[in-house]
Order: sequence, then C-alpha cells, then structure tokens
Amino acid sequence: MAEKIVVAGHICLDITPVFLSEKAQPLQEVLIPGKLVQMRDVNISTGGAVANTGLALRVLGADVRLMGKIGNDEFGRIILGRLQKYGAEKDMILSENSSTSYSVVIAPPGTDRIFLHNPGANDSFRAEDIDFEAVRQADFFHFGYPPIMKHMYERDGEELLEIFRRVKEEGLVTSLDMAAVDPDSGAGAADWGKILRRVLPYVDYFVPSVEELCFMADRERYRSWTERARGRDITEGLSLREDIRPLAEKVLSMGAGKLLIKCGTPGMYYTDGQKEIFERSYRPERVLSATGAGDTSIAAFLKAQMEGRSPEESLHLAAATGASCVEAYDALSGLRSFEKLEEKIRAGWKKL
Repeated sequence: MAEKIVVAGHICLDITPVFLSEKAQPLQEVLIPGKLVQMRDVNISTGGAVANTGLALRVLGADVRLMGKIGNDEFGRIILGRLQKYGAEKDMILSENSSTSYSVVIAPPGTDRIFLHNPGANDSFRAEDIDFEAVRQADFFHFGYPPIMKHMYERDGEELLEIFRRVKEEGLVTSLDMAAVDPDSGAGAADWGKILRRVLPYVDYFVPSVEELCFMADRERYRSWTERARGRDITEGLSLREDIRPLAEKVLSMGAGKLLIKCGTPGMYYTDGQKEIFERSYRPERVLSATGAGDTSIAAFLKAQMEGRSPEESLHLAAATGASCVEAYDALSGLRSFEKLEEKIRAGWKKL
C-alpha cells in the first residue's frame, strides 16, 4: 500500500505579473520610481507550501491531504477552485474573520524574486486547526512556512512545537520547511535559535533554504554573507567548506535528524551527520520563473523517500523537479513524472 502524507501550514494566492522584456537587467534599472514598465499577462496560481509542495506531491502520484486556512472571499474562492481540480480542497478551513493570504511576485528576468506578501488567514492558524484524526491515518507529515504564520513563532514557537510533538507521538515521519523572514516584522524579532532548538528534535527532515536557515540559526554569519554579496544573490558566492558545512553542523546539533538545504541555482546540500552530498542543479530548457522551485523539489525528495529510494536517487529527482518547475510561470505546469525525469537524466541531462 502506498504511504500517505499530510501537508499543512501556509497557503496563499500568488499573483505574478509577466515582464514584457526577457532581457536580464539589474533590479535597480527595472523598478525605478516614476518609470512606466510595460508588462504582458499576469499569472495567478496557488502558492505557499501547502499548495506548492502538497499539489506537487499529488501530481507526482502521492496520496496526500492538504490542511490550511483561507478567507471566505474572492481570493479564497479562487484557491478552492484550483484545489478542486486536484480533489484536494476538503481539508481547507474557511475563515469568516480573516482574509485570504496573497503574494504579488515581482520576478524580472535574471533577478531573484521579490514578494509583496499578506499573511492573511495564515496568521490565525493554530495547532487546533490540524485534523489529528486524519494525521493518524498518514505515514508522513510535512509543515511549511512558520515564519509567515504569526502563531507559529509567537511564544517561542509553542504552537509549532505542539503540532510536531503530537504528530511525532503518532509515529509519523516529519519534515519542516521554512520561509524568508522579514527583519522588520514580528517574525524578525522572534528568537529563532530557541524555536529551532525546541522543535527540531521532533523533525526527521529539515528542508529550509540556505538564506532562511542562516538568518535564523546564525545571524552574524548571515550579516557577513549579505555584506559580501553586495546586493547580489547570496547563494552565488557560498563555499561548501567555509559557509554551508559549518551552518549545517550547527543546525544538526540542535536536533534535526536529516538536513536538506536548498542553495538556490547552484543546487542543494544534504547531510545526516554521517553522509554529505551536494547535488548540483540540472540545466533547464528555459527559465520563466523560480516560483515554487524549492517547494516542488522538496515534494520530489519526500516522494522519493516515501518510495524507499536512496538519498542520492532522491536528490537527483529533487534537482530534476526543481529544474522542470522553473520552465513555467507557476509551480506545477512544468512538472514531469519520475519516469520522464529518469529518462531525461539517463539521456545525459546536463548540470549547471
């Protein structure tokens, strides 16, 4: 029997204006006060870990249930309609007191994305919103984006800890993904080192991005990375030995079982404290948007682990899925089955 997974946490509507020009330009030359930037269409899709990772798991053939909270408004109805196409809407909580979360994704060609984000109903999500009866029927549990869910980081992560403690008591394999932290928000003031030390002993797979992780676990190192990058993508200049490995060792000491760090375009780093792998990214046929690439690569990694595949094979499929994702504006349209990915890999799919 195929193993079942519950994906819970943050869900939103992503609104992505499509730039007319495909020429890569520095952001400061694109977004200038008073300048008219002519655009093409706008891509509207579900976003957040619940939609991106959860629906990607569904596309890849997993038996998955999605648990999130949306508002009873126009954006909420759009999300429900999208989820209904996948038969994944039944566990959504419809809030009468909160609006639906949305992100405006600014993604100029050749530049990392900027998110204008409203957390909406995600800020009211609590442990009591998890259907633990459904959780008991599953084998895996994945939670995403606590840094943009107010109750998940308040009181030193008490609600997040309660969720993972209860899920772990049911014997499930657990995984946790993060999101970027706005330094000027309540999440920016939270003691993420303390939150991680409390929660990670209940997490089997911790799967953050390298920027998110460094901000939370080693703020001084993060400042040095930012200064070194001088406005460029932080991941471009990272060293495995000097930057990523020391950060990973620090996080493993906090209690995480296995650590998978998304390192942007260069690839992803995996360690369980014994084995260490850096999986370089595959070269996509085209790059339209990186929206959801990290989430869908995590979906592929988890699906491969659910199938009992090795870490090496799981990382190949994760990297291949991330490369497929960026070939479309939304998180799901570019995804390929494992069979098609393996065919492409065997045919000599080149890496960056």
